[in-house]
Amino acid sequence: MDTEATDPATVLDALDRQLVHALQVDGRAEPGRIAGVLGVSARTVTRRLGRLLGTGAVTVVRMPDARAAALGALLLRVRVLRGRVDAIALALAAQEAVPFVDVMLGGQEVSAVVLADATARDRLLHGRLPATDAVLESTAHAVLHLFADASAWRCGALTADQEAALAPPPPAGSGAPPALDALDHRLLDALGVDARRSHAALAAALAVPESTVRRRLLRLDAGGLLRTHVSVDPRLLGVTVDANLWLDVEPGRLAATGEALARHPQVHGVLATSGPSNLMAAVFCPDHAALYRFQTEVLGPLGVRRVETAIVARAVKRAGARLRQLPG
Repeated sequence: MDTEATDPATVLDALDRQLVHALQVDGRAEPGRIAGVLGVSARTVTRRLGRLLGTGAVTVVRMPDARAAALGALLLRVRVLRGRVDAIALALAAQEAVPFVDVMLGGQEVSAVVLADATARDRLLHGRLPATDAVLESTAHAVLHLFADASAWRCGALTADQEAALAPPPPAGSGAPPALDALDHRLLDALGVDARRSHAALAAALAVPESTVRRRLLRLDAGGLLRTHVSVDPRLLGVTVDANLWLDVEPGRLAATGEALARHPQVHGVLATSGPSNLMAAVFCPDHAALYRFQTEVLGPLGVRRVETAIVARAVKRAGARLRQLPG
């Protein structure tokens, strides 16, 4: 029998966490399929998902091919005058080419990921940011290699068998993405706002037959272009610390260290970067004590020589989706 979940503004209950994990596995999974794997009624799943998604506690968006997008991506760190950080964070979040924005602990730094061509990137870095009197300094680190991105992280609420049962089949195509026309781009843009929109809703929004939408989505899915990302405030999952760890790793151990961190259940992103640090890992921890243990028990044995820890105070935008802010 279903019991009502805790308020979405607090920690989610066990079933809601399972639903979040299910969406992380397949963001477009139908309620009936999820219900069959979890052993609850489809009605319960539909109601729970409706509440989570309807309140904005959880959003599911289509995520671009991160491995392709990472080529030329920048990790941006902006030091801001105290009291002006929200304005800069919101201005960056308004940029379509900036899918991730965080305000860091201390209130004087904004962290962002920039995915843009050279012209747009230079306009932002050498034009808009320097022209803003609230910006004290900005540093940009080029992404050299992607080991794991945010869409690969799982919240750990499902068993391995349950996750395997929900996993969509791998893309059936040859590996090369299909050629896209204007309608394909419109479909992908619509899913970038809400990846769970039904075929009927997409057809109505784009003014095309539902059969066309189904056919196009099958082709895009076969080409590996329908990866999804679940945006959820980690505090809803009992995680109070989100940290960016800027690591100095011996070059000969860089690949092995990045691959090991990509497999760790607390890590929700690992990238090799330019700059004084050559690896950045984004880590979720239950509390500060767990973050300390991560550094001593995980990073220590991997041979990390130096760590700069930057703790996220507030996530503003993740995978192109603005997050609903919880009470502090």
